[in-house]
Amino acid sequence: MKTMIRAVAVLGLSMMSVGAALADGDEADAATVAKATEVVTAEGYEVRKVEMEDGLIEVYAVKDGKMWELKLDAEYKVTEMEEADE
Repeated sequence: MKTMIRAVAVLGLSMMSVGAALADGDEADAATVAKATEVVTAEGYEVRKVEMEDGLIEVYAVKDGKMWELKLDAEYKVTEMEEADE
């Protein structure tokens, strides 16, 4: 019985960790930031911030004097873009 309780407790803590990792506005690791910056800069944007949100890479960048929010998939392809509030 104690083993089962421990297993449930460990599973619960693991699920909480995964949920926290997928929460909005999580930090992106250095490799993701570097690659996303490289891709977006090549398109003429000046990157301000890179983070993870809902499983996508979210990049805030400036182009032509406007702030944009770009969402990239795991292959660094832009899936969404919209003008961001400054």
